[in-house]
Amino acid sequence: MIESFEFAHGDITFSCCIEETRATRSEAWWWFSVSSERRGGRYAPFRAEPNDTRDSVQLRVSAYYDDMITRRSLPPTPYWQRARTTPAAATTTIE
Repeated sequence: MIESFEFAHGDITFSCCIEETRATRSEAWWWFSVSSERRGGRYAPFRAEPNDTRDSVQLRVSAYYDDMITRRSLPPTPYWQRARTTPAAATTTIE
């Protein structure tokens, strides 16, 4: 497994490490924190895999964070406009 590491993406520094889940202790997840976030948030977007490399983790963390920032910048969708599940159209057979 890879040791904890830091990397820069633009002007942001990410600190990455692997931690086991508290509940099961059988799964390990990649956690990362971001230098520019005031709230001190930590994120665990994906499980640690035996074939992970530092480069593959960096790519996944960067992509995840960029996508999260993009979603945060979008205006909120009003409750009544959120996607609703609609039942499949009823098909009738005319004989």
